Amino acid sequence: MPSPQEFFAAYDALLARWPAGTTEIDVPTPYGVTRVHAYGPAEGTPVLLLHGGGSTGTVWFVNAPALGTHHRVLAVDILGDAGHSVPGGHPLRTTADLMAWLDALLDGLAVTRAHLLGHSYGGWMALTYALHAPRRVDRLVLLDPTQCFAGFRPGFLVRSLPVLLRPTRARARAYLDRETAGTDTDPGWKRLYAAAVSDFANRKLVVGRRPDPTTLSVPLLVLLAGRSDAHDAAKVAVRARKAVPNARIGILAELTHFALPTAAPARTNRLVTDFLADTQQKQAAPGVV
Repeated sequence: MPSPQEFFAAYDALLARWPAGTTEIDVPTPYGVTRVHAYGPAEGTPVLLLHGGGSTGTVWFVNAPALGTHHRVLAVDILGDAGHSVPGGHPLRTTADLMAWLDALLDGLAVTRAHLLGHSYGGWMALTYALHAPRRVDRLVLLDPTQCFAGFRPGFLVRSLPVLLRPTRARARAYLDRETAGTDTDPGWKRLYAAAVSDFANRKLVVGRRPDPTTLSVPLLVLLAGRSDAHDAAKVAVRARKAVPNARIGILAELTHFALPTAAPARTNRLVTDFLADTQQKQAAPGVV
């Protein structure tokens, strides 16, 4: 049985790269205690960050300095995934449970409204929540979101299967190396992800239906990885544009699915902060944001 020592060493190493002034908050909810990394001015508009599976809230260390200049950054360790959040009380089993947990988390943080930013699985969660509670969401940012506008490529699922069925650090690291080849994906995050796959093999994420984004009522930015193996970025962009005509949609041509959010952060940070700061939603064609 693998020891979580390697995982928590990688976790602490990423957390140490967050800017000075970062604090850790443990928020009790009916579903367990949720760890949140907080940074930025207390009076700033909150930005709730939801990571991809296995990444933990520490993954946003490259984004927190830019976002935290004017916003209150709240990066979550998703309950049920690897990290310092501890399930307890009511089990998270359904999408409704997941939405109730996020409601309770925002209540516990004394946040009435927030921007939401999610990557991959966190993007699915963020979109689902924006549809569930639009009154609590100011703006929505999705980084190469999965199961939002299209399903997974079959080949991506086939390549992922060995890691899911027989998770080891070596197998997860080799998988990541293939999936992030040609990018400057952070090696410290790769270490954490590989350890999460092996040390938290029994983690259980709530997986629900693909949401219907045609009813979305909040401003939306979608940034897709042009070299994503998870799905065809161009096709996803077309579907997202059809579903949400006024969304800003862009393709980061050089990036892969797992390269986000740590690779080439300067451009991603600029696009996100510009979108959050803009008081008027503007329409843009795919690839030109």
